[in-house]
Amino acid sequence: MTTAPTSAPRSPRVSRRATVLPGRVLRLYGGRMSLRWRPRTVAVCVLLAAACLVVGALGLTTGTYRLPLSRVVACLLGRGTGAESFIVLSLRLPRLLCALLAGGALGMSGAVFQSMSRNPLGSPDIIGFTSGAATGAVTQIVLFHGGPYATAVAAVGGGLVTALLVGLIAAGRGPAVGHRVVLVGIGVSAMLTSLTAYLLTRASLYEAQDAQIWLIGSLNSVNWPVVAPLAAALAVLVPVTVAGSRNLDWLELGEDTARGLGVPVGRARILPAVAATALAAATTAAVGPITFVALAAPHLCRRLVRSPGALVVPAGFMGALLLAASDYTAQRVLPGTELPVGAVTGVLGGLYLCRLLLARRRAGGS
Repeated sequence: MTTAPTSAPRSPRVSRRATVLPGRVLRLYGGRMSLRWRPRTVAVCVLLAAACLVVGALGLTTGTYRLPLSRVVACLLGRGTGAESFIVLSLRLPRLLCALLAGGALGMSGAVFQSMSRNPLGSPDIIGFTSGAATGAVTQIVLFHGGPYATAVAAVGGGLVTALLVGLIAAGRGPAVGHRVVLVGIGVSAMLTSLTAYLLTRASLYEAQDAQIWLIGSLNSVNWPVVAPLAAALAVLVPVTVAGSRNLDWLELGEDTARGLGVPVGRARILPAVAATALAAATTAAVGPITFVALAAPHLCRRLVRSPGALVVPAGFMGALLLAASDYTAQRVLPGTELPVGAVTGVLGGLYLCRLLLARRRAGGS
């Protein structure tokens, strides 16, 4: 006697609405669109924005030529004297805006990569994307002798090519993919650093000095022609990054869980990865490879928000605050000398990285 084969029962597909992430839901357009938000996250973003305003006010009023805040406001309203307007509008304001924009972009980029890799070291400067942008820029300076815009294009191209290379080598499935990305990125970064050093040996003295100053990461020579392209790039990339990161909260639950909730895992990673890489590359093109802001900003804002998820927007505010405060310190830590901001972030970020690694070691019991 034979029995008809029976197929295994299919597991029911779980709707995303059945799994509710923390937060409140604001329904727009008669319920056709919803926005999930958390009161604590909003409060942290407001506080970080206020801190950025305080640092910005200090940066605009203090320095070799001190100005009261009332005169700075007058300059911003077009009522300042010629000398005051030149100092505020031509020297200090573009530097401050560039620090806020670049820091915000690095913070958002780091939050995306740490969420996607589920690894606390998953930031663009650790896994080699900024090294790729730096190599592209130095290649252009040394071999093709182009201008600043050609250097910016080469930096963006180098970052995107490096991201593609790391993604192809580390491609795969399973929980170890994040660790593979970090390990592959560190190896690729080491090779690119060696290539950059070799290119510097082929450069003339002037080209080597120009490239070395750029490689440290500096805001000392920032002006409006530098700020305008960065602002235009971020005007496109920031909304794309925020929109693309909506599914990252579900991906942090695990690939299998996200797939069961109907999230297209492969496609859900492509858009935020490309946008976050472009953010890091555009920032590197504008101010050079500033290190550790993308690494530290998501960690610090996560301690304040105390909530799961990618936290892309809070990390952007934290990154803006970190870079603006670091640049303010770089201008005033040594009287009469303006240090590159990359030197300050490198020292502070190195100490933070050591602390992070020690904390991971203790948590692992080794």
